[in-house]
Amino acid sequence: MAVKKLVPTALIIVLAILTAAYAANPAQQVIKLDIPPLDVEDSAGGIIAADVNNDKKPDYLVTVRGHLAVYDNSGEKLWIKKTNIAVGGQSESQGLPGHHGPGTAAADVDNDGKIEVLYLTKDSVLHIVDGATGRQESSAKPPFPDGAAGWELAMIADFRGTGKDNDILLQTTNKSGYRTGKYLAAYEIDALIKGGRPLWTTDKFVSCAHNGARLADLDGDGKDEVLGVTIFSPAGKLITRAIEGRYHADSIFVADVRPELPGLEMVMLEEGANQVQVIALKGPVWRSHFKKQEPQNAAVGKFKANSDEIFIWCRSRYPEHQKPFVFDSKGNKVFDYEMDNLAPEDWTASGVEVIHTIDWTGEKQQLACAKERHTSGDVCLFEPLTGKFALTLPEKADRLYVADTSGDWREEIVVLNGSELHIYANQESNPNPNHRRLWANRNYRRLKQCHNYYSP
Repeated sequence: MAVKKLVPTALIIVLAILTAAYAANPAQQVIKLDIPPLDVEDSAGGIIAADVNNDKKPDYLVTVRGHLAVYDNSGEKLWIKKTNIAVGGQSESQGLPGHHGPGTAAADVDNDGKIEVLYLTKDSVLHIVDGATGRQESSAKPPFPDGAAGWELAMIADFRGTGKDNDILLQTTNKSGYRTGKYLAAYEIDALIKGGRPLWTTDKFVSCAHNGARLADLDGDGKDEVLGVTIFSPAGKLITRAIEGRYHADSIFVADVRPELPGLEMVMLEEGANQVQVIALKGPVWRSHFKKQEPQNAAVGKFKANSDEIFIWCRSRYPEHQKPFVFDSKGNKVFDYEMDNLAPEDWTASGVEVIHTIDWTGEKQQLACAKERHTSGDVCLFEPLTGKFALTLPEKADRLYVADTSGDWREEIVVLNGSELHIYANQESNPNPNHRRLWANRNYRRLKQCHNYYSP
């Protein structure tokens, strides 16, 4: 970073020990993609992982403007669509899915035992293609609200409790003014293809300012709730919302923040009011801030060794010299520090961005994975509670994604570098090899598809 402060020798020694423990020289797989390299200023498109060729191994779906590229787990090209896929930059001016939003989804939507890939094109047409070949299976152009220019985001869902992925949520923004995803329409996919009516619609959804809705089953009833500043039920009814006020929400996350409360909670970051909220299905749980500094981005996870407690790490918005702060599960600020004191010497002074919680080691304690901010730069793993960098990967990362793709339940680091995917896996022995695969959790599958820069 541009400005450095002295770090005690003892801390340097501890950092060196920690770095060694987290796996030096992780295994790297390189996949060369037949897509144009990204312009450094273009934030359209992203990455998801899904088993599209039905071999029980997650594959890679990468979107950029005009392209959807699908490669299998080994790096073999399956297919590429050159099409005007609905991806873009700033959602408040260009519409959803926003910065780094992948604009695609994958699941077995017709119960044939094979995976389909879904995506919208800019003309508001929903395309459903065979996951293994890219062959078109069906398409639909459902009506969209008068106040919108067309549907912009499609998410696979289960609103009826079938235990299958047979429903879809469509979302779009108002076409004039400051655009947010207020319009929703839920369909049974088969009915949508046949021109049928939606399960429900609304123009009352209050979305995050910069990204689309997120889906998760908060109460464990087998049906997906729709998450934003408001939380809507699987039937399209308002369940609850953030504490009343005029909110500019930057991002949302899902975790079991308070295990003593029923179900899971949603974590929401506020811009302007500069607060963090935790919201349960029965309403807000707590709202807290640290010196009214804007949280902007966060990582939510089990960041303390040998503990199940959830912590919320927040990245300040300062253009340079970030000062992260951390809340415990009850909303108490428990840590804050200056990242300049802990980042590698040549790390950008702008700090980190696209921050993912990652299961890297196989232990209970999770880490954060991020890239250099405002540049196609290096990637790191760090400890959110202390800021200690555990691993730095020399990179030119344009996009960053985290998912279990190797099969040992731990998560890999997936980097889009120009026209290449770089996948990093932990080579250290897995201390919990019998842990259930993360993909077995439907919420994990949902959240790994409906994400973008602000809500990784």
